[in-house]
Amino acid sequence: MKIAIVLPAVSLFSVDRPNSMETVIRTLVPAAEPDETIRIFCDAGAADHGDLNVQTVASGAARARDMIAALKAWDPDVIEFHQHIKSASHIARRFPNKTRLLYRHNDVKAPRSWIGRWRYAHRHRPFEGFVFVSDASRQTFLKDYPSLADRAFTVRNPIDAALWRSDVKLRDKLIVFSGRAIPEKGLDLLCQALPDVLNAHPDWRAALFLGDWAKHAEWAGPHVERLTAASDQADVYHDALLTQVRACLQRASIAVVPSVWAEPLGLVALEAHAAGVALISSGRGGLREASGDHALYVEPLTAKTLAQAIDLLIRDDDQRTGMARSGQRFVETHHTPAIRAAELARLRRRLGAMSAS
Repeated sequence: MKIAIVLPAVSLFSVDRPNSMETVIRTLVPAAEPDETIRIFCDAGAADHGDLNVQTVASGAARARDMIAALKAWDPDVIEFHQHIKSASHIARRFPNKTRLLYRHNDVKAPRSWIGRWRYAHRHRPFEGFVFVSDASRQTFLKDYPSLADRAFTVRNPIDAALWRSDVKLRDKLIVFSGRAIPEKGLDLLCQALPDVLNAHPDWRAALFLGDWAKHAEWAGPHVERLTAASDQADVYHDALLTQVRACLQRASIAVVPSVWAEPLGLVALEAHAAGVALISSGRGGLREASGDHALYVEPLTAKTLAQAIDLLIRDDDQRTGMARSGQRFVETHHTPAIRAAELARLRRRLGAMSAS
């Protein structure tokens, strides 16, 4: 079976600077079933695609035309579009005899009017299946589009735990946050919570890895400045490489995912578990599916409750180490690439058989 994975515009599929969507794809493809031949179609611009089968098209006004031509030339059995429904729907309509999936890594926004509902219904029509990264995301989608229940499926994100694994006993007194510098990630709450915690524990430090900094610095900057002004124990990194984040998590003791929105799944939570870090989580959206019983959940989520949770794990070595160890075991057995790739392969075959009948 030939499978084309089509990334949305501006996705370069870079090894060093992947977004979470590209990381999921890069983790799943090497674990694909033996009868699956996969090619990834993305925009040109990155020189570090790794050893995967990648074909690029130039970005710009002719992108859709060139993508359609590239797909026709390769002639896949299944076309798996990731994320952007408008462009995916436009291209998918040119391939009525193929099995077409839309793979959503973020929640679908609810339509604001009957016109928006009609527009989305029109865009959904070409796809035989919709893949979501958590049951939470799937249920959010079905609240607005219940008629698509028989075409909506969950394949949770995998983690290549071996890339992240580190001994849970060999840890620095370090608290880590990694995420985009946007309000939804709870960065403002964390910046309020950390000064008191760090002042109470002068031998501990915090490291904040903030993505998309240039785009969101106007909002995030004042919060970060208040943190660094209140404590000299916090280090802030803008748009760091994935390797830098991984190296930090592999020596950290605590990771914090204080998202105030419903995370689709929370890849950063899987990464923290795999690295052997005790995780504090808001549990919003799919975060509980990511961590199961292996995170300390903060509810209600405020700066005060977040500070209390961090302080608790700093003071309790046994709980912190136990959580780190159990979380690491959990992702190594539950969120493996082999399990998720097999689920996806079964879904592709099932939809292919249905569309062929």
